[in-house]
Amino acid sequence: MTLIQARGLTRRYPVPRTHLFEKKSFTTGLEDADLDVREGTSVGIIGESGSGKSTLVRLLLGLDAPTSGTVEFDGRPVDARASARALHWLRRETGIVFQDPYASLDPRMSVGRLVGEPLWALGIDGDRRARVRDVLVDVGLDADMADRFPHEFSGGQRQRIALARAIVHRPRVLVGDEPLSALDVTVRAQILELLGELRVRDGLTFVMVSHDIGVVQSLCDEVVVMKDGRIVEEGPTEKVLLQPQVSYTRRLLASIPVIDATGATGD
Repeated sequence: MTLIQARGLTRRYPVPRTHLFEKKSFTTGLEDADLDVREGTSVGIIGESGSGKSTLVRLLLGLDAPTSGTVEFDGRPVDARASARALHWLRRETGIVFQDPYASLDPRMSVGRLVGEPLWALGIDGDRRARVRDVLVDVGLDADMADRFPHEFSGGQRQRIALARAIVHRPRVLVGDEPLSALDVTVRAQILELLGELRVRDGLTFVMVSHDIGVVQSLCDEVVVMKDGRIVEEGPTEKVLLQPQVSYTRRLLASIPVIDATGATGD
């Protein structure tokens, strides 16, 4: 079943004028993108910096509104221009982990408050404190860490906290925007293994933006390749990575170092 469907997604941004009478102009972040994400699958999005990967993800999550085109989640239109309350249903279905484990956590809040915030914000009933403690254990941390603060943790532990926050409300879709790139090789392998375990256990659908082909190869069923705001190639991971059909994909794969789950690096 198709869980997320995007059709004709385009996002253009106005370029600031340098003088009063200058003609209004735009820069294109995404151009006419179509994408289907099937429930229970894991989709990797790869491409150079500035290729449109993060723009696409923001539109899929309703964090930004497209200039044109549509997004549907489980058949329901996503209107990013709607109020925050009107989008509660989408926030309930999705979770996101960002790249920097140091910038994504408010240092003034305890881990328990950080992880549990989605439960309060989305009005999810039940024993919220117990749920926070349970999800900390799920991501490989101790339950009593809920009373501590982000500065007391390493980068890898902070990313586990960020992951706990992203899944505490039991979303159907987990989005990662370069969630492993700021971590060292050993910690990266541990988080990668954890993500695989959570996907199997909870039946999560993944959308993963990554420069690391090893991460995509290990975690993703399908790959989307982007260049200059366009999707230039997509398909099953094995086929795209081993038999790319587009010259840009071949150049991209040849230029990116691969870090596999064991920490070995190659070209």
